[in-house]
Amino acid sequence: MHDDCAYAVKLIHRPPVYLFLIPSVQSSIFKKLFLLNTLFRIQSSIKHWLDKVDEHSIHSPFFYDFYLRIIRGETKSHFTDIEKLRTQLLQNNSIIKLKDLGDTSAYFKSEDRSISKIAHTSLTDAKYCELFYRIAENIEAENIVELGTSMGITSLYLAQLKKSRVTTFEGNPDLINIAKTNFELFGKKNIEIIEGNIDQTLSDYLQNPAKIDFALMDANHRYEPTVRYFNWIAKRMSDTGIIVIDDIYRSPEMAKAWNELRKHDLVYSSVDLFTCGILFFDLSLTKQHFIWSY
Repeated sequence: MHDDCAYAVKLIHRPPVYLFLIPSVQSSIFKKLFLLNTLFRIQSSIKHWLDKVDEHSIHSPFFYDFYLRIIRGETKSHFTDIEKLRTQLLQNNSIIKLKDLGDTSAYFKSEDRSISKIAHTSLTDAKYCELFYRIAENIEAENIVELGTSMGITSLYLAQLKKSRVTTFEGNPDLINIAKTNFELFGKKNIEIIEGNIDQTLSDYLQNPAKIDFALMDANHRYEPTVRYFNWIAKRMSDTGIIVIDDIYRSPEMAKAWNELRKHDLVYSSVDLFTCGILFFDLSLTKQHFIWSY
């Protein structure tokens, strides 16, 4: 069964275990929000499955190559040590303070949360970390921006790129401390974490006129801040730059943001992978939109 369709069926027959185990979701307000967004994702997943195409429907040489080498390709680098770290985080039951700075979590109500549960709900899957690495590697990205450090797993993947400089933004102090520890553990000198509310820190950072080659937006999953952050970053993108927006079908307002941004004047092509969207700023491309599975 296709991944998107299988995901929809899984949500119908096996709702995520946190729905039943976490007190916050048991409350009527959080449960209603969770169920509404889950229903939206199911509907969106089915539509995505019906609309998707494969390489046989791709006529652009650039995107045919991108599909085969990047989307369907394999990563040559090895990330075993990073994945060992992920496993450790998934097994760490230490409690930290975590305040939702963006979209309210449907999983948690209390600010006291275990590292393991945060890792289960917020860390990007390894297959997508590898995809982001391949995308950035393909354009030989040097200046990389990540919104939403979390515990630093995706940052570590991107920092494996030669000549890369990763600037990552995070607003939660306890997550910042964990990420810093992980960066030090790997001896990564090419990662800079900018602390504080992204509404302020990103604006300050972008006063620097340096061009951005690759940006990953995985923070504050709501319509208004997503559009605002994009508009700020888009002005600093390099000629072959790429922005990836994560969780584009997390909620109706994120889908609204995605559908607006992929039609933005500065975006020359876009790819919808359901879990995330890819926006291309390459002037040599013609306006095209693709729906692919991953």
